[in-house]
Amino acid sequence: MRRLAALVLLAAGPAAAQTQGWGNLGKQEPKGFDWTAPLWPELWMAWTPATLAVFVGIFAAMGVLTVLEIRHPGGAERRGVLGLTTTRGDRLFISLLGTVYIFLLWLAFFGMPLWVPLGLAILWGVFCFWKV
Repeated sequence: MRRLAALVLLAAGPAAAQTQGWGNLGKQEPKGFDWTAPLWPELWMAWTPATLAVFVGIFAAMGVLTVLEIRHPGGAERRGVLGLTTTRGDRLFISLLGTVYIFLLWLAFFGMPLWVPLGLAILWGVFCFWKV
């Protein structure tokens, strides 16, 4: 009988701990917005808000260039400071390529945070569309 009473007490212990909230001890509390949390975990690519923003920005820029090309055909060719004859699409490609290199070099030498290379990339894009 003592063994049965001891088993009942031992079995009731974990249940009592669960009702008191001990079962949530290892779980993290939900946080606010997170730029690195996946939006859709079941998909093949980790679509975070940051990657989604980059892709939406690139496709929006391509859409703007398409509208400009329809309204003003010819691509607005000009010869810039690099000595190249470029169109709007060429300048977009050069600015995106330069942006990638800016971010990769910043990550290689300095790491996080990425606010400074973001500013440099915006300046690079403005320079490309203004002078290249």
